[in-house]
Amino acid sequence: MAHPLIELSDIQLTLGSGAARTEILRGIDFRLDEGESVAILGASGSGKSSLMAVISGLERATSGSARVLGQDVSALGEDELARLRGRGIGVVLQAFHLLPTMTASENVMVPMELAGLPDPRSRAEAELRAVGLGERLTHYPAQLSGGEQQRVAIARATAPAPRLLLADEPTGNLDGVTGAGIVDLLFERGQATGAGLLVITHDPAVAERAGRIVRIADGRIAG
Repeated sequence: MAHPLIELSDIQLTLGSGAARTEILRGIDFRLDEGESVAILGASGSGKSSLMAVISGLERATSGSARVLGQDVSALGEDELARLRGRGIGVVLQAFHLLPTMTASENVMVPMELAGLPDPRSRAEAELRAVGLGERLTHYPAQLSGGEQQRVAIARATAPAPRLLLADEPTGNLDGVTGAGIVDLLFERGQATGAGLLVITHDPAVAERAGRIVRIADGRIAG
């Protein structure tokens, strides 16, 4: 029987108070199992990025239960959440968030060093080669194309061998051809590392690559 990597039950997220009170998520139930790939598909403002923030522990749900990698994220302190993300969760965002003064290798090494993982340099270089950047190890972000920077970001997410990969609009800053290649790579590396993969997207073509599509609208699961 597959073990759940993500278990959400009746997740509610409300921001603001009084007249400014806004319901962002409204009773979300969701599960993702080991080895599974799922796309959450929705338009801008549907609540999909807020859902990602709750799963990653960057936003605390107003109510409901959120368990990630077997842990209740709402009960974890900031240090515990950082350890969970550092060792168990890889994140790829629309913005690459590479450190401009560090090389590709150094950018991939940083989260592994912070998590205290062994041999970060060798692991970083191996993962960069796996994403096709073996000739770019010492290049700085400004010396890389947008697609190459996103490849570095994928290597940074997968190098620690996380059990769960989260990708939020990973092709949002890329042209169509480059974005298609990044989607191929993301699913390939997720499968190669055995990680469960959750992709947040507004693009049906990206969503169709996943084993299962979950649609979200107005903060609710629509199907």
